[in-house]
Amino acid sequence: MIKILTIIGARPQIIKAAALSRAIKNSFSDKIKEKILHTGQHYDENMSEVFFEEMNIPKPHFNLNIGSGKHGEQTAKMISRIEQILLNELFDTVVVFGDTNSTLAGAITASKLNIPIVHVEAGLRSFNMAMPEEINRIVCDQLSTLLFAPTETAMKNLENEGFMTSKASFKDGKKRQVFHSGDIMYDNSLYFAEIAEQKTDILQRLNLKNQEFVLATIHRDNNTDNPERLTEIIEALIEISEKIKIVLPLHPRTKKLLPQNLSKEIYDKLQSNNIIIIPPASFFEIIVLEKHSQLVMTDSGGLQKEAYFFKKPCVILRPETEWVELVEQQVGILADADKESILNAFEKLSQSKPNFPPVFGDGRSAEFTLKKIIEVFE
Repeated sequence: MIKILTIIGARPQIIKAAALSRAIKNSFSDKIKEKILHTGQHYDENMSEVFFEEMNIPKPHFNLNIGSGKHGEQTAKMISRIEQILLNELFDTVVVFGDTNSTLAGAITASKLNIPIVHVEAGLRSFNMAMPEEINRIVCDQLSTLLFAPTETAMKNLENEGFMTSKASFKDGKKRQVFHSGDIMYDNSLYFAEIAEQKTDILQRLNLKNQEFVLATIHRDNNTDNPERLTEIIEALIEISEKIKIVLPLHPRTKKLLPQNLSKEIYDKLQSNNIIIIPPASFFEIIVLEKHSQLVMTDSGGLQKEAYFFKKPCVILRPETEWVELVEQQVGILADADKESILNAFEKLSQSKPNFPPVFGDGRSAEFTLKKIIEVFE
């Protein structure tokens, strides 16, 4: 029996872990025993705890309740607590997802104890070293034994960085291996798309009609913490709301910073009847909103990709994206935090009829990943 520790801490990781846990339960329970560690990086109940209930994920065996903090402080606390758990209990491998501080802490701790690391969503690059996530994903890739890349672009990034010819050797002489697995989030989108319609009445509650609203989210600190960037984005949303309703689920960080970093005039305009501000949306609510929106506007990497899954164009509120496939397929436009660019991108995408070829795999990424884990560690 292979014993794995799955480390999660933020909303996207909880969702990704759902696909892995479901595949273990359905197909590999005789070969893999999973325990889940939640760092508590996201402390808002609707952004964390409710996800376990909605998606029927086993409750975490360990919850560190780390909460928010500066990057170094938060990561250090995680490393210390994760180390205690890994010393107290033997695991064959540690599975980490994506690029958060939880990912980084899990990878550093496991590597110091010579526990092999499996990195799901490896090889993504924005090439912006000012992004904490870019540092996290690069370090995690370097420390990992098995890397599962979601796209051909991610595979190419790893090839360009020498991963395919790496001489790295890990515990028991295991060599680094890189796989093109498809995207594990696509597994979940396919699985939960229909379930979500029965699990929430958010369209009715908000009086929304299919294709007659835009879903927008803002949470990255370089947008929320910078008054000039935040103002540009919000002014664009206000202008767009004169043409179509906008649904704006507010991340706790964004909610706190909006009144601080916007002028009173802009903040008051944001309260427009055509901009529907709601608390952080649950997973099923987000799925339904994505599925029925006309398009998506976001600085979230996960939401960009989910928009593609549901065949929705996306205005990307960043200067770069890890998901370059969206730009290549002309279904995503990099507008950054520039009002005119955002408005132009909205006009272009709202009038386009784009194609969405299957660049994210076949929806069986979790199963593929687990088979490879069994091959290597059994």
